[in-house]
Amino acid sequence: MLAFEALRAVDERDAYANLVLPPLLRRAREKAGPDKFDGRDAALATELVYGTLRWQGTYDAVIAECVDRPLREVDPPVLDVLSLGVHQLLGTRIPTHAAVSASVDLARVVLGDGRAKFVNAVLRKVAQDDLDGWLRRVAPPYDDDPEEHLAVVHSHPRWVVSALWDSLGGGRAGIEDLLEADNERPEVTLVARPGRATTEELLREESAVPGRWSPYAVRLAEGGEPGAVDAVRENRAGVQDEGSQLVALALANAPLDGPDKAWLDGCAGPGGKAALLAALAAERGAVLLASEKQPHRAGLVAKALAGNPGPYQVIAADGTRPPWRPGSFDRVLMDVPCTGLGALRRRPEARWRRRPEDLEGFAPLQRALLRTALESVRVGGVVGYATCSPHLAETRAVVQDVLKQYGDAVDVVDARPLLAGVTELGEGPDVQLWPHLHGTDAMYLALIRRTA
Repeated sequence: MLAFEALRAVDERDAYANLVLPPLLRRAREKAGPDKFDGRDAALATELVYGTLRWQGTYDAVIAECVDRPLREVDPPVLDVLSLGVHQLLGTRIPTHAAVSASVDLARVVLGDGRAKFVNAVLRKVAQDDLDGWLRRVAPPYDDDPEEHLAVVHSHPRWVVSALWDSLGGGRAGIEDLLEADNERPEVTLVARPGRATTEELLREESAVPGRWSPYAVRLAEGGEPGAVDAVRENRAGVQDEGSQLVALALANAPLDGPDKAWLDGCAGPGGKAALLAALAAERGAVLLASEKQPHRAGLVAKALAGNPGPYQVIAADGTRPPWRPGSFDRVLMDVPCTGLGALRRRPEARWRRRPEDLEGFAPLQRALLRTALESVRVGGVVGYATCSPHLAETRAVVQDVLKQYGDAVDVVDARPLLAGVTELGEGPDVQLWPHLHGTDAMYLALIRRTA
């Protein structure tokens, strides 16, 4: 029931599973008591929700083969129950009879007896084969249609497969590795905020191991609960993907000509990069201004920065109409709004929610924010343009278009040496991180110095 409620919230309210699931788990634990709802129950519910969302495209193709009508004519609540059942049958080790029985019981409660019979009939058809067998039936051969084959086998929309492949380049092996990584459950990564916590402290936590690349990163390798970590509760550490940490560190470590006193995070919400930048700035006697357009997100930034040892300021302001004077900052980070295709491991529902036309909506804003960043930095200062999307229309196309307007007044900095020890960073000068190569979200970074 709990997993069904989460899926309905994702479908009906465009909610994100990582936001709706924790309160549902908490409510279930309070209602049943810890003896009847323990960690194993929570882990199963989490797997059912995230697994169903990740594999929705594949499961839709399987269900379509087992119903007597177009899938669009199946009521969404019925489809959610079916998808949960299919995931239990094809994506877990739950015995067939238990998966079918539990799904039919759920259908009877939330849908009624008539629809429960329909669910029973469909799931019994699905149970006649395993996942590999179904994929041979529902996915076109790779040689006939590579993109559609990969879309069905790896449960991504075809347009996303195409976009990721264009950005990644190369042959079949690389794109398959990337799509497989998108379907893996990511580890929880913590950041020890400089001057407030250390990795040594965080490594004393159960299942904690060092990060791969960032000197401030610690991974909870067995899915540990960050809320149980003292440093996280005290805001001395936070949850932050290692790719996000690397972007902030690269900007902070970029060589400057002249002073290094004023830093700007121009799209600061929800505050992870801003908190790391503020801590690094404090160590150097610099001040961070964190700006976020949405007031409620600016509130999250303020919460993330609370307790920073050095001075900082958080404001709610539109980055395309900034209240600060041009040339006010030595370092500027502009992590622009985007499709989020680089974080599909963490938000699997985003792959089904986004559409190609979304790119057109983001494009003017991304270019405007990069222009603001370049106007906000002083001559000799550095801008970091970042996105959590590897789509070329949101990364290199934006940078190239904007830089044409500035000519010799800007110079692109090679970001690769600033990501010390990180391998497979391509030809530069910009950097694209990848889940399958770096174990991070697919973060993009271009560093640009203002020369005139």
